[in-house]
Amino acid sequence: MSIAAEVMQVRRPEFTLAAHGKTLPAERTGWLTPTDPAIGVDAIRRCYQDDGYVWLKGLLPKAGVIDFRRWVFEHLAETGLVESGSDFSLGIASAGGFDRSLADRRLMSLVRSAAYEGFCAQPPLTRFMDDFLQGISYLHKRKLMRFIQPGSPTATPAHYDLVYLRGGTSRLVTAWIPIGDIPTEMGGLVYLEGSHALGVKMEAEFRATSGDLSPEERISAYNSHMAEGGWVSKDLPDMAKRFDTRWLAADYEAGDVVLHSPYMIHASTINQDRSRRLRLSTDIRYQNVDDEIDVRWNNHWSLGDML
Repeated sequence: MSIAAEVMQVRRPEFTLAAHGKTLPAERTGWLTPTDPAIGVDAIRRCYQDDGYVWLKGLLPKAGVIDFRRWVFEHLAETGLVESGSDFSLGIASAGGFDRSLADRRLMSLVRSAAYEGFCAQPPLTRFMDDFLQGISYLHKRKLMRFIQPGSPTATPAHYDLVYLRGGTSRLVTAWIPIGDIPTEMGGLVYLEGSHALGVKMEAEFRATSGDLSPEERISAYNSHMAEGGWVSKDLPDMAKRFDTRWLAADYEAGDVVLHSPYMIHASTINQDRSRRLRLSTDIRYQNVDDEIDVRWNNHWSLGDML
């Protein structure tokens, strides 16, 4: 580990992270270790295997990410979500209410658009994933894009992704892409340090106790052996204490891409941005095209699709 990476690990986020009514104590938080894509794919793959994630700095052209952010909020503006007359690339939330139903419908349209597909399949990312997966990469059709308002209590509980993708290979890779800068106060993804090993153990325990379930129930995150919604926990401080580890955060920038293992436990925190910026991100899944594909992910994302 470089000296710079060691400093990042020792230094803790200055902003208090919070989710589901609880704040993370400083001693249970730390920083993700950034990785320069220029170190080469073999070294990147080793980092991913060792840590369960790799935070790739500037993998994508920053200007293109900002342009796409502007495009998204331009198409959401009619819902009242964005401050009238503001620069859409800033994504400033309106002070008043907005039409949630219309925004949800518009978001479902955007994830079906050629522009969004092109953003997710842009050449720098596609070429990298081919190299990373050592073959032809397959991008799942079901892809998620989310916006989170400042001051909203919305935060994703702790989970690992394989819970929702059990119908195919376990050799999956999630790419989480901040669409714009997402400093810690905006509540981007946080990762439970070293938890890819915990996820493997939890999944093995599930398989050992799921013999009474039908094949359909076994692959569902909503079966009787799982917690509500497939979540591991909503209590992030308790998880860090229980496993004697830390939640790792980051000041993400436009152009960054985070890859994480399907066993890596992660969550998000609430958006506390004082400039009232909307958090916008997308999470997409890759695998080698020759591996078994979960057919449930061969459809576009729809709200309430139970995945």
